Amino acid sequence: MNNISVSPLTGPKPTTDPEDKSIVSNDYSTGIGALILSLVLILGVPGNLFIVWSILARIRRHSVTTLLILNLACADGFLMALTIFFIIYLAMQTWVFGNAMCKILFYLCNSNMYASIFLITLMSVHRLLAVVFPHTLSHLITRKVVRRVILGTWVLVMVISIPSLVFRDVREDTDDYNQTRYYAFETVAGFIIPYAIIIISYVLILKRLRETKFQRNVRSEKLILAIVITFGLFWLPYHVINMVQVAAEWYPEHSAIRKRLDTISQSSRAVTSALAFISSCANPVLYTFAGKSYIKKNGFAFMAKMFEGTSSDQTGTKSTRFMTKDNLGESNVDFQNHTVASTPENGS
Repeated sequence: MNNISVSPLTGPKPTTDPEDKSIVSNDYSTGIGALILSLVLILGVPGNLFIVWSILARIRRHSVTTLLILNLACADGFLMALTIFFIIYLAMQTWVFGNAMCKILFYLCNSNMYASIFLITLMSVHRLLAVVFPHTLSHLITRKVVRRVILGTWVLVMVISIPSLVFRDVREDTDDYNQTRYYAFETVAGFIIPYAIIIISYVLILKRLRETKFQRNVRSEKLILAIVITFGLFWLPYHVINMVQVAAEWYPEHSAIRKRLDTISQSSRAVTSALAFISSCANPVLYTFAGKSYIKKNGFAFMAKMFEGTSSDQTGTKSTRFMTKDNLGESNVDFQNHTVASTPENGS
């Protein structure tokens, strides 16, 4: 069990060839990975716990976006607590927690990846409905529907992560072909398809805003877009390495190109996996910057203050008029004539 390599999101992989440059044999890569994960642990756990506390303890009524952010913070905070195992692994350069923990930890890491991107996708689709189909949002999307959708998302996450229990193992007979197929599935289901939905949603949102006279600078739209972009930037290298490893399987086993691609993927796994973890501690930083104008006035309650006005975005409301507030002051917005994307001060 000592002769293996493992990364936080790829799991253990046997390295029976003593000349094989595994990720644990690369001191530079593992050192950077351990440093990144240590910072992620220090910042990510308290940051996400603070978000959960702010929403649960400080906000009486939760909007759709707030509920999604709450679930995202729970998933991210839980993942951050798991980084201690991978920090120990990178420091010791051997997996000491056994086969069962390998499967469980990788399953939980994969579940977080899917949960994060699916919840972010739901945020984007919700904004699309709010801007393009406001009547659908107010009449069909009730609080019960939202809770069922979120629960269904978690069920889907747990089901879609099951293959990781099969393809991740501490053993000497790992099937590289099956692992490669899983890498492809992971990237398509956990990145390409969700991001395609997100991009389509924002294209339609921008198109709708250009077609209407009601256009203004909306903080919440920028915040959600920042979450989307941040997730993509930190996860893209990981999925690129997935595709590099998939591409390696297209070439003969002893070809120079395959060896080069294998070297790239093996030497980059620790760093790209650690970068992916950063996305789970980046959101608290984004929220802090978005709510910095509230910090002096509200102290530790600044994040709750930033989201407390989201009751105007409550699902199932019968009202078609909302009070919006931006830098130009307050104004009534007719939902029948304009598209509405509320600011954090009074909408999500």
